[in-house]
Amino acid sequence: MDVVITALGPDNVGLADPIIHYVTGQGASLSEIQMYDHDEAQLFAMLCRLHLPDGRLDLLEQAMQKIAEQTGLAIRVWSPDKRADRPRIALCTTYRTETPRAVLQAVRDGRIRAEVAVVIGNRKKCQPLAEEFGVPFELIGEADGSANEDAMVQMFDRYEIDYVVLARYMRILPPETCWQFAGGRIINLHHGLLPGFPGFRPYHDAYAARMLTFGATCHFIIPELDAGNQTINQETFAVRPGTPLEEVIRRGEQVNEPSCLVEGVRRVIDREVKLHFHRVVVS
Repeated sequence: MDVVITALGPDNVGLADPIIHYVTGQGASLSEIQMYDHDEAQLFAMLCRLHLPDGRLDLLEQAMQKIAEQTGLAIRVWSPDKRADRPRIALCTTYRTETPRAVLQAVRDGRIRAEVAVVIGNRKKCQPLAEEFGVPFELIGEADGSANEDAMVQMFDRYEIDYVVLARYMRILPPETCWQFAGGRIINLHHGLLPGFPGFRPYHDAYAARMLTFGATCHFIIPELDAGNQTINQETFAVRPGTPLEEVIRRGEQVNEPSCLVEGVRRVIDREVKLHFHRVVVS
């Protein structure tokens, strides 16, 4: 079975050794290893992707727990094969309801073969939506809308999340959170075409550039890069010259973005694509 191990913690020497020695000793074949030392933050981060003989996942998890206690690292063991028939999704939201509603409806209709285990918000706007679909809602936002990142990570663990879907979640995930769920587990919807129109106002930027084609990008989030090389799906729509910006935004938010995200999530859940060394590849 395919397994991803992530490790994060205070930088020190020899942190990767016990992890690598154990997995190779269990007959695992390694397909990807990435290690980073963030000197300014004195932080060590690691991702290890491997193929493990069937029936050894529980032993691996127990061994990694012991190594975590010995090293002080936060180690997570995840396999897309563990719940391959119905992986668990955390749907992260802020204000807009169109994209999370589309994902929830696609799950209900069977287009996305997964379970939305929890809706998480740094604002309460999407709580009624979660209640409508019978999904637990967890608020991680402070009074000013800033997110409690530690609480978010705890929610992912508590609900045993396989994939994190950022459905117009308007906060930037810190590298520490990205590393703990690296390896193609975090899916984002950007309301513009990457890499051409990044940032928080892609509709405005494209409109100012006199574009007549607008779009959205569904992509994997990775800790170090976010430049469009991790694209899962892109969808576009064209407008006639002179179309008001407000109409462009309306069509994008209500029609194009939801469609783009649903198809992107479906591709990942159905394992048509995956992330390998920061690149999207066909599974």
